[in-house]
Amino acid sequence: MQKSVNKRLVNRPKNLNLFTIKLPINAVVSILHRVSGIGLFLSIPLILLALQYLVRSEADFIILISWLNTWFVKLVLIGLAWAFFHHFFAGIRHLLQDIHWMTSLNNARLSSRILLWLVGIATIIFAFVIW
Repeated sequence: MQKSVNKRLVNRPKNLNLFTIKLPINAVVSILHRVSGIGLFLSIPLILLALQYLVRSEADFIILISWLNTWFVKLVLIGLAWAFFHHFFAGIRHLLQDIHWMTSLNNARLSSRILLWLVGIATIIFAFVIW
C-alpha cells in the first residue's frame, strides 16, 4: 500500500510555470505584503533626501515643491502610498490573526477581500488629494 502511494506522488504532473498558477487570495495578499514592505524599505533613501531638501534652505524647499508637483513624482507617491496602505492594513490583519480572529478559511478569504478594498479606496483618496 505504501509503495503505491509514493509511486503516485512521484508521477504527479508538475506545473513549474509561475504565470499559470492560480494562487488563492490569501497567498496574493501575503505576497503583496512582503512586496510592499520591500518597496517601503527601498524608498527610505528617497524620503531622507526629500527631508534633507525640506530643512536645508528656502531655495531647496522651493525646488522640492516643484519636483513634487510633477506628474511622474505624483505617480511614484501614489505607488508608495499603495505600498504603505497595503503594508499597514495587512499588518493589522496579521496581528488580528495572531490572536485567532478570522482564522477559518472563509473568514480569511473575506478579510483578504476587505483588505484589498480598503487599500484601493485609501489609495484612490490619496491620489485624489494630491492631484
